[in-house]
Amino acid sequence: MRLFLPLLAVQILSSQSMTFEEYQPKSGLVVPEHPLTHAKMPFIDVHGHPRTMLTAEKIDQLVKEMEGLNMRGMVNLDGRSGDRLKQTVDLVRAKYPGRFVVFANLDFTNIDAPDWTAKAVKQLEKDVKNGASGLKIYKNLGMDLKDSKGNRVRTDDARFGPVWEACGRLKIPVLIHTGEPRQFFDPADKHNERWLELKEFPSRARPRDRYPSWETIMGEQHRVFERHRNTIFINAHLGWMGGDLAELGRLLDRMPNVYTEIGAVLAELGRQPRFARQWFLRYQDRVMFGKDSYNPVEYHTYFRVLETSDEYFDYYRRRHAFWKMYGLDLPDEVLKKLYYKNALRVIPGFNAKLFAAKP
Repeated sequence: MRLFLPLLAVQILSSQSMTFEEYQPKSGLVVPEHPLTHAKMPFIDVHGHPRTMLTAEKIDQLVKEMEGLNMRGMVNLDGRSGDRLKQTVDLVRAKYPGRFVVFANLDFTNIDAPDWTAKAVKQLEKDVKNGASGLKIYKNLGMDLKDSKGNRVRTDDARFGPVWEACGRLKIPVLIHTGEPRQFFDPADKHNERWLELKEFPSRARPRDRYPSWETIMGEQHRVFERHRNTIFINAHLGWMGGDLAELGRLLDRMPNVYTEIGAVLAELGRQPRFARQWFLRYQDRVMFGKDSYNPVEYHTYFRVLETSDEYFDYYRRRHAFWKMYGLDLPDEVLKKLYYKNALRVIPGFNAKLFAAKP
């Protein structure tokens, strides 16, 4: 007893000094497990960011990793424009035709110049002629992009109208990332479920003294969708409405030119498996597979959430989700649309024969 009490005291003191960031309990729950490392059928990642600028050697390694996942296609969203875009398109077409497509990006330099819009449209037309399959808009638009006077440039700024219209005329989609998760705009207090992430990465917070509200930023994006009905928009990250799928469904109902993708928001789907499954069944023609940051191992959790009925398993990044995941067990026909059919219908440049083949 004399030895036991000091040891117990040490253990108690040790637990009291442990921080929340260090706390990673191991579940005692024993349930059936079906971990997956390979998708059930071929898929396209429509939200791809290869780790570095692709070269002949690096693309071979990337394709080898893709083969291990059953990824038959990827959208490289970081094509930039001009010569760099053309070089990337020429490379992927020469080495792996129909397997990669490249999206162009806008250059906001001198955005206040009277001829900025005309030059942007002309450059986009040239990029599409050189092989661009779409336009990617990064999250700086609407949040951090400023004009020469220091004013925030809104997503629905009139200067971009002809650009959106040009995309419709050129028959290319716009994959647009606007804003951040709603919790980044909320106070980083005990009620914020992304508190751990905001504590580890304080720069991700969007305080009201520096940014407009989440509702303001999203509203600007939705007005763009509504004003340009002849242009197809792929609303990245479930439009940051993965925590309110009913509202996202209402947006899709109002705007038939809008699609969405699941990059970096799997944690929202995996904690509401029954309703998320119903939602995917209803909107199966409007959702695409996306991942965002490229890490081959992290795709495994996507497969498990989408394909199995497993319960209570870990997400791959704790700061995004301290909760557990549950499988949606989506039907094969829904998986086919999510994994590749919807992308083939909306994004030009892929070789459809790659996806007709057996896994």
